[in-house]
Amino acid sequence: MTTIAVLGNGRVGRNLAAALTRAGHQVTVADRTPGTAADAARSARIVINATPGAGSLDRLVALRQELRSKILVDVSNATVDGPDGLPADLLHPGSSLAEQLQKALPGTHVVKTLNTMLFPVMTAPATLTQPPTAFLSGEDPQAKQTVHDLLTDLGWRKEWITDLGGIETARATEAAILFVPHVLRTSGFTPFAISIAR
Repeated sequence: MTTIAVLGNGRVGRNLAAALTRAGHQVTVADRTPGTAADAARSARIVINATPGAGSLDRLVALRQELRSKILVDVSNATVDGPDGLPADLLHPGSSLAEQLQKALPGTHVVKTLNTMLFPVMTAPATLTQPPTAFLSGEDPQAKQTVHDLLTDLGWRKEWITDLGGIETARATEAAILFVPHVLRTSGFTPFAISIAR
C-alpha cells in the first residue's frame, strides 16, 4: 500500500483516486484550496497532478517544500483553448509542462504519464478494442519504476507501458493533445488513446 495524494477533484482526479483506492492504496484527494493541497502532499509518498494544466505550474511551485523528495506524477496537459473550449495550442511550445515542473522543482522526481488518452482509459485500458500505450517520461529510473508499478495496479499490462526516456520526452506526448479536438469533432467523446502498433 502506498500513500497517494491526488491534486484536483475533477473527473480525472476522482477517477484516478477511486481506482487507486480499489487497488488498495491510501488515497487523499485535495481540491484547489492551497492549505488542503499542502496537507495532502505533505503526508503522501506519491503526488498526482490532476489539476488543469494551464494553472498547474503556479499551484505546484507553491508546494515546493511539501513536494521535496516526492514522486510527482503529472497527467495534465497545459494548453491554450480555442473558442469551443477544446485545446487549440500548447502553453509551453518547445518545452512541456513536465519539463517546466522539473526545472521549478529540482528536489522532486517528476514523471509524466497517462496524458495521451481520454480520462476513462487511464483506469480501464483493457476496455478499448486494441491495446493502448502509456508513456513514461522522467529523470529518475526508480521513480519511473514506481509509477510503472502504479500503472499495473490500474490495469496496464507491462507490454502496454513504454519508457520514452528523460523528462524532455514529455514534450512529444504533451503535443499529442493537439490530436484530441479533431478526434472529438469527428468521433465524439468515445474513449480513445494513442497507441504504438508494432
